[in-house]
Amino acid sequence: MKTLLASFFLPFLPFLSLAQPGNPPLAVTRLTTDGAFKSHLQWSADGKKLLFTRIHQGRMELSAMEALPGAKAIPLIVPSPNTPHFDGHWSPDSALVVYVHDTLQGTDGKLQINTVQADGVGVKTLVPHKAFDESPRFSPDGKSIAWVSTRDGNQEIYSLEMASGKINRLTQNPAFDNNCSWKGDGKKIAFASSRSGNFEICSMNQNGDQVLRLTNHPALDCWPVFSPDGKSIAFTSNRTGNYDIFLMQENGENPRNLTSHPGQDNFASFSPDGKRLAFISNRDGGFDIYTLRLQE
Repeated sequence: MKTLLASFFLPFLPFLSLAQPGNPPLAVTRLTTDGAFKSHLQWSADGKKLLFTRIHQGRMELSAMEALPGAKAIPLIVPSPNTPHFDGHWSPDSALVVYVHDTLQGTDGKLQINTVQADGVGVKTLVPHKAFDESPRFSPDGKSIAWVSTRDGNQEIYSLEMASGKINRLTQNPAFDNNCSWKGDGKKIAFASSRSGNFEICSMNQNGDQVLRLTNHPALDCWPVFSPDGKSIAFTSNRTGNYDIFLMQENGENPRNLTSHPGQDNFASFSPDGKRLAFISNRDGGFDIYTLRLQE
């Protein structure tokens, strides 16, 4: 359970100092007001819905809502099983969701990768439990998923070819590699890695070669996500003393703080047109979903 807890709660650990002065913050719109703990935010490819993990009525579950202020969040899986399910990701046609399911066997849990239809029915096992299997992400063409697993001893990134069931190990490093995100053309994957001593943002080709280190900072950098056009990467960093959302060019140049707030901002997700960015923040007390406009 230690790996699960680390990947789920690490970005929300408190820090002593507040955000340092920087660029003026962009205008932010608050979408939810319930304050329930939330994480792993994903914008659907059709731009209509948001998918996220929340703790609701004492259970960790996937929820979905219209991408509008005041929209009601509802549990995705029907009926909702009495076991944790979390960290979902939409398929490119918004018809399926791939997610992590924990059957809670033993003290450490039993994680596997499942799929479910967008209406919450038709649950299927995609990657049976072998270790801690987490962070599944559909490729842009929907033919593969990338995910994180400890099946070879530490957190590495793997891909699964949906049609053949073939599994490919993409990273080969004794450090932790996690938080994977596909580029829109499917040719690259961004990820977080501790191979430099602390977590930095890296990228690699879709087959795992040509790993590039994109950030170089003593703070923690994590949860990268490509913009729809592939020219930028948003990520979470505590380099200001608390967690903020940063944006940099695909090659790692010109990072800038988008949120600049003393609250904890995390789990960035681009709208399909690239004009808005959704994220989760505790800036108003609880954990809620917000959006900021990047361009008109």
